[in-house]
Amino acid sequence: MELNRRDNILKLIVEHFIKTASPVGSQTLIDEYHLPFSSATIRSEMNALEEDGLLEKTHTSSGRVPSSEGYRYYCDNLRSKSVDDDIKQQLQILLDKKAQSIEEVIKESCEILSHMTNLASIVLGPNANDEHLVSLQVFPIGPNTATAVFVTDKGYVENKTFVLSETMSANDIEKCVQILNERLKGTAVSDLVHKMEAIRPLIDDFVTKHDALYQAFAQAFLRFASDRLSLYGKNELFTQPEFAHDADKLKRMLELLDSPSIFREVSPKDDRVTINIGNLGEQYDDVSVITSKVKIHGASEGTIALVGPTRMDYDKVVNALEYVAKALSEYFNQQDQKESKKK
Repeated sequence: MELNRRDNILKLIVEHFIKTASPVGSQTLIDEYHLPFSSATIRSEMNALEEDGLLEKTHTSSGRVPSSEGYRYYCDNLRSKSVDDDIKQQLQILLDKKAQSIEEVIKESCEILSHMTNLASIVLGPNANDEHLVSLQVFPIGPNTATAVFVTDKGYVENKTFVLSETMSANDIEKCVQILNERLKGTAVSDLVHKMEAIRPLIDDFVTKHDALYQAFAQAFLRFASDRLSLYGKNELFTQPEFAHDADKLKRMLELLDSPSIFREVSPKDDRVTINIGNLGEQYDDVSVITSKVKIHGASEGTIALVGPTRMDYDKVVNALEYVAKALSEYFNQQDQKESKKK
């Protein structure tokens, strides 16, 4: 694609700033990229780009840096849309492995994304309002310990390990699980805790030493109903100059990474990648979040997000996330088809 002079200058400024984290001046463009324009001509174009809101002048230098709108224009019009071969190869090696769980595939995919982009990656599970409990099972794993396993109609699984009271019999556990399955099956995950509290008198009538078991289930349901967020590659952010030398920025970033509701708000509404540049609120105006939906299991959808400074390599990041999200959706669809043929 042949770029006009203005777009070419903006593209070089964005990419040079991404690489160096240093404001870019006209002489830098001439020295680094051998542009066939005079310094005065380049400065004139940079002034015009600043007036259009695509560049900003810093207080410490005569150079310019991209604004949020400049990054957005770059993403929409100037990036190459080519995918790094290393990402393709590593993902293919991962997907060629046999006998992997959904969780393992997603975890390793996100670790690949984080390592290749130097950003944190996040996975958000299905919304608790949109899925319902299918079954509850309890498995003994030791003399005084057991694991409760919950499964939803979206294929999401949660487990909780707890210590059993010495006075609690296997019969008590069996009765409690039977009551919960009978009364809670089909309940929206977001309503589980409330409904469990409503049937507590019934559990009291049938299970004599039930309190520890009840509390274990209640805590597990609380976790089950909360927004599910898995974080990978957090340490990659420590290499970014924005956070490595600014404790306050790093603290705000770590707070953001523990905020599922914010990521749900910027999750894509369709299959397209969404690019959020500095628009998560005033305290996060130097943070970008790139998100994409992934078909995980049947009708179940999750969201993968890459999070980092606004000075991220959008060309590499957006293309990588698009590629990985599409490849994972196709992979899980193939797994679903294989399972259907077995039945």
